[in-house]
Amino acid sequence: MYITIDNASQFRDEFRAHNRGDQFSYEGLGLLFDYLEQLEQDTGEQSTLDVIALCCDYTEENPEGIAKNYRFDLEGCETDADIAAAVLDYLHDKTDVVGITSTGAIIYTNF
Repeated sequence: MYITIDNASQFRDEFRAHNRGDQFSYEGLGLLFDYLEQLEQDTGEQSTLDVIALCCDYTEENPEGIAKNYRFDLEGCETDADIAAAVLDYLHDKTDVVGITSTGAIIYTNF
């Protein structure tokens, strides 16, 4: 049985139904939904929602945490904006960036 996810609210509901409602922020899930919708449009292929796979494939984290997890050298970064810019440059070179929340968290494809 298939269901169609028509909006970010339904998308968020599916994460809660799979006990993954805290995996991403409310805004982060909205950005991920928009990204996946655009990916479907760009490729012309519909995707099947697999909440667990999405939780494995994508991460939402602040720039400092990303730098720490990937052992990224932040030497020369004096401000939060410098850190965010350096981390975004690094991510753009390595993977796909889904988006940035209003709090500065970055949603990206794990690599």
